[in-house]
Amino acid sequence: MARLLAFSAILTSLLFQSAGAQNSTYDPLTYVNQLIGSSNGGNVFPGATLPYAVADTNSGSNQGGFTTDGSDVTGFSTMHDSGTGGSPSLGNFALFPYASCINDTVDGCAYPKVERAISFASDSVKASPGYFGITLSSGIEVDMTTTQHTSIFRFTFPDATSSPLILMDLTDLSDSRQDNGTISVDSSTGRITGNARFLPSFGSGDYILYFCADFSGSDIRDNGIFANSRASTDVKNLTVSRSINGYPLPGGAFNRFESGDSPILARVSTSFISSDLACSNAEAEIPTFDFESVQTAATTIWREKLSPITVSTAGVDNSTLTNFYSGIYRTMIQPQNYTGENPLWTSDEPYYDSLYCIWDLFRSQMPFLTVLDPTTVAEVVRSLIDTYVHEGWLPDCRMSLCKGYTQGGSNADNILADAYVKGITAGIDWELGYEAVVKDAEVEPYDWSVEGRGGLDSWKSLSYIPVQDFDYKGFGTMTRSVSRTLEYSYNDFVISTIAAGLGGKDADVEKYIARSENWQNLFLTTQTSAGFVGFFQPKYLNETWGFQDPLKCSNIDTNPNSVCSLQNSGAETFESSIWEYSFYVPHDQATLINAFGGPASFVKRLDYLHDNNITYIGNEPAFLTVFQYHYAGRPALSAKRSHFYIPAYFQPTEGGLPGNDDSGAMGSFVAFSMIGLFPNPGQDVYLIIPPFFESVAITSPLTGKTATISNINFDPTYQNIYIQSATLDGEPYTKNWIDHSFFTDGKSLVLTLGANESSWGTALADLPPSLGVYSNGTNSTSSLMSRAVRFDESDLPYLKTDIKDKTGAADAVIYAPYEIWILIIGSKEGVIGGGYQFFSKIASLERWICDAEGRSGQENKCN
Repeated sequence: MARLLAFSAILTSLLFQSAGAQNSTYDPLTYVNQLIGSSNGGNVFPGATLPYAVADTNSGSNQGGFTTDGSDVTGFSTMHDSGTGGSPSLGNFALFPYASCINDTVDGCAYPKVERAISFASDSVKASPGYFGITLSSGIEVDMTTTQHTSIFRFTFPDATSSPLILMDLTDLSDSRQDNGTISVDSSTGRITGNARFLPSFGSGDYILYFCADFSGSDIRDNGIFANSRASTDVKNLTVSRSINGYPLPGGAFNRFESGDSPILARVSTSFISSDLACSNAEAEIPTFDFESVQTAATTIWREKLSPITVSTAGVDNSTLTNFYSGIYRTMIQPQNYTGENPLWTSDEPYYDSLYCIWDLFRSQMPFLTVLDPTTVAEVVRSLIDTYVHEGWLPDCRMSLCKGYTQGGSNADNILADAYVKGITAGIDWELGYEAVVKDAEVEPYDWSVEGRGGLDSWKSLSYIPVQDFDYKGFGTMTRSVSRTLEYSYNDFVISTIAAGLGGKDADVEKYIARSENWQNLFLTTQTSAGFVGFFQPKYLNETWGFQDPLKCSNIDTNPNSVCSLQNSGAETFESSIWEYSFYVPHDQATLINAFGGPASFVKRLDYLHDNNITYIGNEPAFLTVFQYHYAGRPALSAKRSHFYIPAYFQPTEGGLPGNDDSGAMGSFVAFSMIGLFPNPGQDVYLIIPPFFESVAITSPLTGKTATISNINFDPTYQNIYIQSATLDGEPYTKNWIDHSFFTDGKSLVLTLGANESSWGTALADLPPSLGVYSNGTNSTSSLMSRAVRFDESDLPYLKTDIKDKTGAADAVIYAPYEIWILIIGSKEGVIGGGYQFFSKIASLERWICDAEGRSGQENKCN
């Protein structure tokens, strides 16, 4: 099975007339550069798409297979992940060509990877969606394309080539093959089949992968197997051990051909089930070795995939367009659809793999797919739930059928909640999904290093995860107590959101809302750093405080002894500092802002985080901090910060990414930023900044309706990046956020821009939802006058009724702690706190509040 495409729906193309530009069309594939991130640690997979195939190098950063850092090529394989960290992933059963062998003997060719590695012509690399090609320094041209399960390679040899040889190696990128790798070659047809057992790159367990390779273009001269550095045409079958020195013994098979006058094609399919299934898929998908037809079909699929998002090209240079569409392209490489290829259990549900890892994916990559490909998101959610059914837990990381390591919380909860609040329902049993997330919150697994959560006894009794916790029920790395506390808090919040939406779970809603506030128990109001007061700190079982320098594990931590990952000696934060994690309270920014001393102090601290390089935009926890100015009533600063990072840290070059692409996470950050809407994942919230284009149009695959965002006074030099005013479907719109119905209902958002920050989106009523209540601090460029009225549990009966009556809603949901605040700010009206269901522009709101005050026994201020 070649690498499986992560998306199943074929999206329709869209043409639209951009604001201020003539109606025009363009091919989005023109602006895809697959080589972005192929060096400098981006670790992207730049190869032929659908299932993917690409050259493999011996680079120290070859997690995606091929790199453009000048490393030598060791082979061409069919299975890859993209943008991952850790050990190189997959890259199984590499092919390698020779024009001939020395002295025309099979022992005259080099077989081990370290001996056969060869350079390539750097100017020969050709990559486009569905295609990859390269010329080796031997003069052999190799190009490749792919179908759903099968890759086809074309080897074009130099003139006067006689008797070329193509070998197939029982190897992978990380040399993880275990004992009993097996391979056979048919003496007459040249078909090569076999299998081997390998290790996952960032997880536990192992996996067996099978393969089937056929060849066309020249008659077979002879064939056989190789073991270590020697080959034989007399032996057609090989079973090879790993050896005892930690490096797998080289082993594989080869075909030698009569002539290299014409290109020789290799058709390769892999399967997790059997070699027979791999052969069957290959024969069905590429029956005639027609390279051009396969490439054309692959290209067509990618064109259809990218077409739903269209932008105005007026005034924008090609590098900006390339940055944008290449980012979108990379979001679609993973996760991988292994449906029908899962040997672990029998099910009618989809099975998706290479969720690598959800700690990275939930923040923007999966939310972007919710906009662009909700059908696939529904299948991923179904796969996650089905994994829970058969393995007992939702995965937090998964690759090659194996359980990957958990980095923080149970973040599949966040993916389920994000899909739920955005109306993704196709085929999903949401009650079963709720059962799965509740198990994450309530039951500790034996091995919480690969699933679920650890320390749940302390979480429930102390309301935080202690440093050096006493945990005898399950086992994992006893570190990250601060970041796990913050992540568990948000996990519990999103569980409460699903519970509230499903209904009939009021006790659960109350419990998980309460637990979602546990982050406050690690906030030490007296802790200082860099002149700021109030930071999270670790706390022991006896409720006394520990200490971690808030700058430890930050981007400016120069201590070589700082350990910030999953090591037993690791810090109390994962891959980030307390400084950065101090902003990770996605559900209750209002309370966090108050804890930091108010909106002005919050903004000052955010500025310090970014201006002093404490944060690292190449790691996912940094993403939301770019846009959290919205919560302090300064959306203009989010726009300014976004334009600082793009293109300074995200450039359309081979080394243009600030770090690992992390399965398209970096690509989705670019794509969301450039369309001007960034998600707070797990919530129905997109934070608004001006798009990087004069206009953007996005067609919803679910409804077929097209949402548009247009910039008036658009300036391609990006001086006018501040919103002065906005309309939504022709009506004035002052909120600095919008919900998912914008996409599904095909709404029109028009932004008027200027060169200076304005008062747009700064009023309390315009701020994004927060569990806590925003204070009337100095958070904007204009003064605010407000009046607040509080309602509590005794007011619920008439409060719910009145909300339904005034809004026309089918139901009104008010979350625990059963209080809701209604503020009138000038002419702005709306419910702004106390729950998570919000509404605005209630008819006669002033009179309604007065009547409600009277009914609840409060002083009626209207008489």
